[in-house]
Amino acid sequence: MKRPARVRALFALAVIAVSVFVAVTVPVRLGLDLRGGTQIVLETRSTETLEADAEATDRTLEVLRGRIDALGVAEPTIVRSGDQRIIVELPGVQDPRKAADVLGRTAQLSVHPVKGPGTGDAEKLPQGERVLPDESGERLHLGKAALSGQDVKSAESRFDPQSGAGWHVTVDFEDGKGWARLTGEAACHPAGDPQRRVAIVLDDKIISSPQVDPSVACGAGITGGSTQITGSFTSDEAKELALLVHGGALPVPVETVEQRTVGPTLGAEAIRASAWAAVVGTALTALFVLVVYRLMGLLAVVALLCYGLISYAGLAALGATLTLPGLAGFVLAIGMAVDANVLVFERAREEYAKRNRPSGRSALTAGFKGAFSAIADSNVTTLIAAALLFVLASGPVKGFGVTLGIGVLASMISALVITRVLAEFAVARRWVHRRPAVTGLASVGRVRAYLTRRDPQLMRRPRRWLAVSAVVLAVAAAGIVVRGLNFGVEFTGGRLIEYSTEQTVDPDRARAALADAGFPQAVVQSSGDSGLTVRTEELTNEEAVKVEETVAEVGGGAEKVRDELIGPSLGDELRRNALIALGLALTAQLLYLAVRFRWMFGTGAVAALAHDVVILTGIFAWLGKPVDGVFLAALLTVIGYSVNDSVVVFDRIRELWRKDAKAPLAQVTNQAILQTVPRTVNTGIGVIFILAALALLGGDSLTDFSLALLIGMLVGTYSSVLTASPLAIELDARAGGGKRPRRTAPRKPTPRTERTTTEV
Repeated sequence: MKRPARVRALFALAVIAVSVFVAVTVPVRLGLDLRGGTQIVLETRSTETLEADAEATDRTLEVLRGRIDALGVAEPTIVRSGDQRIIVELPGVQDPRKAADVLGRTAQLSVHPVKGPGTGDAEKLPQGERVLPDESGERLHLGKAALSGQDVKSAESRFDPQSGAGWHVTVDFEDGKGWARLTGEAACHPAGDPQRRVAIVLDDKIISSPQVDPSVACGAGITGGSTQITGSFTSDEAKELALLVHGGALPVPVETVEQRTVGPTLGAEAIRASAWAAVVGTALTALFVLVVYRLMGLLAVVALLCYGLISYAGLAALGATLTLPGLAGFVLAIGMAVDANVLVFERAREEYAKRNRPSGRSALTAGFKGAFSAIADSNVTTLIAAALLFVLASGPVKGFGVTLGIGVLASMISALVITRVLAEFAVARRWVHRRPAVTGLASVGRVRAYLTRRDPQLMRRPRRWLAVSAVVLAVAAAGIVVRGLNFGVEFTGGRLIEYSTEQTVDPDRARAALADAGFPQAVVQSSGDSGLTVRTEELTNEEAVKVEETVAEVGGGAEKVRDELIGPSLGDELRRNALIALGLALTAQLLYLAVRFRWMFGTGAVAALAHDVVILTGIFAWLGKPVDGVFLAALLTVIGYSVNDSVVVFDRIRELWRKDAKAPLAQVTNQAILQTVPRTVNTGIGVIFILAALALLGGDSLTDFSLALLIGMLVGTYSSVLTASPLAIELDARAGGGKRPRRTAPRKPTPRTERTTTEV
């Protein structure tokens, strides 16, 4: 075995070993829909200067959402209930009391000048001034606040063993001039004078009151707007303080009025059905790969199992939360991960077909070499989107970015390392070399043979395909305008009703009964020992009575405990952040594709992506399907799939264009499409098996999710071939053909012999 092969093999073994260790030792966190969690009900309180109305509660909710994200709790549910209550549901929280304490702290940070010892009567001080004890208990007279928590730019916990400060918190202020002015005034007093100190106050307690260094000149102050909060903190205390300071102060104080455990939104039956669907779909996909690619297919299945292990270990190691849509997307990603293997095998088949008496090893090496750029470009564009969604978004969109990023990295390791190690070892065996048909690479396949025989000219009139896309877009947009979007409770808010039932009720049974009664979107959870909560859209009085009668029927009687209006869990700020993150992700992908390919290809890919989003949304509008958090997850998955498909086609166009720089783009594009269609068909069939199993066997909870993904996959496949490519041709024609890629040195033609092959 050559040295590069040994390095790949050792790397693959190391990754698999670490993944097995993490998967066995680190439990994965399950979401509210699978496991349940802790529910904390907070109530806002009015102050002397601010009333705790709905607007103040909404601002408080957004601050709490930032704290929850910083706590590391993914996929939380946080909604406003009435004007003054906030309901927070935290999946898999180990210490709910600590979470409630962190959420409830007001974190009112302020920085004050010290006017002297606190010897006077505190009640007679001017407004804004006060007397507080410092870290050592000495009372200080503080002037009015010069800076507040709203002026904080960032706060970070750090450890400095050299200075002896240990764990401390570094705070950067937005207004560096304000900090310089405050410290410059304090520096005008002699060393040792209390007025040379600056007091940092958190929640009416001086946590740090350092003296300005003697090297600071009077009136100059400390520039840069940065300071340190010290105080013999432990690691956890420093991180918690940084979280509170950076997360911002709550606009109004909050009080924990209730804390309880809640059951999963999906019952055991729905979870079992989804698990069976995952197993069946994955098995069908594996069987398909085995039939098409034989020995290489078997090795790809092994690599895909390793992909699943690596992805699971990555999610567990990062503490990510798995929800049912996340698990479904995880299973779907297994089907999509087939794409990288299919790309390699199809390129190897091409190499095998065009050479005279090639070896399986040379064909496989050429396959990996030819497919590498397409795999790298498609995965880099997806990683760009995942990184921006993780950094800029929040809530479920942020969680999707984590899952997507881990899946992409695991897919690259699976296809480019594990599959290659296994395949190179297999083709080096003598019995495999003597029987090339067993590898699955020695035949061109039925799809490629058909296209070679017919040679359809798909790009002869590219404007026809653009016209078809325009008509479909118009119909989809009409659905959005005419029918409107049926937003789910996550977007619109609605009503939350809690019942105490005589008998313990299975949430699955209650959900089915409510669906039969005309409330298919109702979210049902067990609450406490014998309670049941129903979260629905806004209800009329008659509908509320019908819900209560349905719950009483399945529970042997029911008593209403709570009935409140709730706000959306996917609030305005979360949606705004998600749209900003998505817009920046698309812009970054456009720039990357423009650099790697040409601007017209990047424009075509992004335009095809927008085409897919509008059509999928429009179809859901015409069908009256709910647009909720599950749909959002499906839409993000479709976006990633669409970009990957376009990149594969454009990569082949770039390769062919470099070989013949004078060829018209339409001709090159047509050839590239025909060469990549076998990969598109095989990948698509593998994904369809997964989606069909989820739709047919996964139960009602996954029907809409699977439908959205199935529609998105079909539309994305069409648009990447027959929308993005024709648009690139039109843009190139309008630009006058542009500058062609430099032509590489022509290869010496190799003699070809006619070859007859068969394919199962």
